[in-house]
Amino acid sequence: MRTLKLLIPVFLIFTSVSFANVNKCEKDILISFYEATNGSNWNQTWDLSEPVNNWFGITVENNHVVEINLSFNNLSGVITSEIVNLPNLRVLNLHMNSIEGSIPKNIGDFTTLENLNLSFNQINGEIPTTICEIESLKSIVLFMNQLDGTIPANIGNLNNLEELTLFNNNITGFLPNSIGDLKNLRILHLSSNNIEGVLPLQISNLSQLELLSVFDNKMIGQIPTEIGNLNKLTELSLANNSFDGEVPSEIAQLNNLVTLMLNNNNFDSNIDEAIANIPTLVDFKFISSPKIKATMSVNSTIVSD
Repeated sequence: MRTLKLLIPVFLIFTSVSFANVNKCEKDILISFYEATNGSNWNQTWDLSEPVNNWFGITVENNHVVEINLSFNNLSGVITSEIVNLPNLRVLNLHMNSIEGSIPKNIGDFTTLENLNLSFNQINGEIPTTICEIESLKSIVLFMNQLDGTIPANIGNLNNLEELTLFNNNITGFLPNSIGDLKNLRILHLSSNNIEGVLPLQISNLSQLELLSVFDNKMIGQIPTEIGNLNKLTELSLANNSFDGEVPSEIAQLNNLVTLMLNNNNFDSNIDEAIANIPTLVDFKFISSPKIKATMSVNSTIVSD
């Protein structure tokens, strides 16, 4: 009986800790975000009188907000700068809403954020350079917005980054050489922007890269022969640019390649037939320049302009 009496207060303490709500500071930050994004009109709204851990899209662990997942929820308005003060937030997913304004300049104040997804909104302005201070980041997904400016030069500081997806924006400038420092990067999807310049040689350092897509930009120069070192690539999409010179035969070394898009460039000659015969290749497009005859006979799309 004495043992039971000792266990009861311990159980009560454990229970109160387990079911305690987040502190007032974090709750106020969420309420501010709710009001700034027209929360009363969300598809799944919040009852602010309920505990935070009952609010739709909010995950609480150890009395702290660790995830905000409000995709497809009819958010509008802007992202408040106070949101970076959530000290344990790992996931911020606001995909497919109608959010406007810019990414908060102080986004670098996040210290635990791993996954940032603001895709398919109406966000404008530049990608803040402070984003490169979030060393915990594993994914940056910002596609289908109205972002302009350049990719931050110090993007290579994000040693844990596995995905950088920025397609369908208005991003300009060059690909920074520091991209080659993202040794854990698996997805680099930058298509349908206004990126200029060459494909940097440093990109060949991305040994974990599975998808490299820069189609529909303004890129020039030759494809580095070292691209043949990226043996985990399953998709290489370089179409709709102004790449020139020869298509490097080293592409034939990419034994996991499923998709290869080279059409609508300014290549000087046809390509090595070994490329078209990569065993895993399913989707292959190569549209040559007018001065080149498409003479190869393979089960792929090879068309003259």
